[in-house]
Amino acid sequence: MFILVTSAIDSFFRKDGRNKIQFWFCPSKAKWPKHKLVDNQIKANNRAPIFPSKESHLFNKKKEYNNILHEWQDSFTTNPKRGQCFLDFEDKNQKVIKPTYAKGGSWLPSIGFTNSLCTRFTCMTTGHAPIREYQQRFLPHLPISCPCGEAKIQTREHIVMECDIHDPSTHPCNIIINSFIHFLVDNPSAFSFDDG
Repeated sequence: MFILVTSAIDSFFRKDGRNKIQFWFCPSKAKWPKHKLVDNQIKANNRAPIFPSKESHLFNKKKEYNNILHEWQDSFTTNPKRGQCFLDFEDKNQKVIKPTYAKGGSWLPSIGFTNSLCTRFTCMTTGHAPIREYQQRFLPHLPISCPCGEAKIQTREHIVMECDIHDPSTHPCNIIINSFIHFLVDNPSAFSFDDG
């Protein structure tokens, strides 16, 4: 259909150099008689809506986009390179958040654009954080217990769910992303490289 229309327009312009198409802005509130005519014709036409043909460029682009995104999400979930400590979060509907680049990505819209919060959230999510469980890989001679005295190893889970150094009322009770963000906002020293 698109090719037929463009072919007709092309022959119209080639026929005479003076041929032109002029567009006029005419809002519906102007009550131009042709608006009513077109409206009546559309309402009288009871055909089912035509969805994009499998031949169309837009349909193929959308299909390709969906395939790439699905492949990316699958490889993210199963790929050991993402790290064994990666923490999967749920959205407010309790569905695991999958990676996407649309609308700012999967996690950034929830975090906002505060650099320090984004950094601490990333450290917490990946487990690559200034916590003793992670530091023992590189500095095995340093103590691994939590400074609160309640855990033999200072782990991410201990810090977020149990540690008394941070306000107990802010500990998340689920893995919904906003609960963890509120925890980080309420406890600015958690997962921070800044000891001061």
